[in-house]
Amino acid sequence: MSCGRRNLSPILAVLIAVLCWAPGSSSQEHSSQASHWSYSGVTGPEHWGDLDPAFAACKSGTRQSPIDIAGAHESDLLAIHFDYKLSPLSIVNNGHTIQVNYERGSTISIAGKQYALVQFHFHHPSEEQIAGKRFDLVAHLVHQDSQGHYLVIAVLFKSGSVNPFIRVLWTNLPKETGKEVIVKKVVLNAEDMLPGDRNYYMFEGSLTTPPCNEGVSWYVLKTPIEISPEQIAVFAKMFPNNARPIQPANNREILESHFPPTAKTK
Repeated sequence: MSCGRRNLSPILAVLIAVLCWAPGSSSQEHSSQASHWSYSGVTGPEHWGDLDPAFAACKSGTRQSPIDIAGAHESDLLAIHFDYKLSPLSIVNNGHTIQVNYERGSTISIAGKQYALVQFHFHHPSEEQIAGKRFDLVAHLVHQDSQGHYLVIAVLFKSGSVNPFIRVLWTNLPKETGKEVIVKKVVLNAEDMLPGDRNYYMFEGSLTTPPCNEGVSWYVLKTPIEISPEQIAVFAKMFPNNARPIQPANNREILESHFPPTAKTK
């Protein structure tokens, strides 16, 4: 799985075009090629909605992400069933983040619906807040179902001990921006990045980058995992701040799961 369009269904090709963001990539849609965006200055988040008509939702949307997760209601939500497989490491610095494109065949299932893992990427600091608190880093695992609906699982990181999964990624960071690096000798399983307790907050939101399309289901895992200060610094040196500011919740419903941690098992 990569930012290229090899062996992709039309729906999946559209997802990659929207989410990969690699400057100069052949998978970008016209709007992304025509309109540069960034995290500061005249092309920063407060201006995204004015940069291109395709980015209108960034300005006019009513269910934008990220949000401050507060006032969640406990609900009988089901555990997410993870069926992630090993994938060769395919990693790119696309100018906005470090992204890992995942080989096809890994899925999650929840409430009888299945979603394929497409890619995951990182934001510093975390885009999501919980009761006003930001975390040091967040990973967004991007999934899509067969109808083209997006689902993102957010994994929060806090400063602590060395993270072995992150160590593998940072050891193989690309030296060039926009060039995907495939390290065939390195295989990984994205499940190794998840906390043991898979309880989550759930709400409806949007992509957190242009075009800010809404209709994205968000599952923010409640338990953060540790990452060392040195590992945080490596990412922060490349991306001092690649987090979109908090967006209005607009009274949207935020649900909170409370199943036993053992319910995560396959």
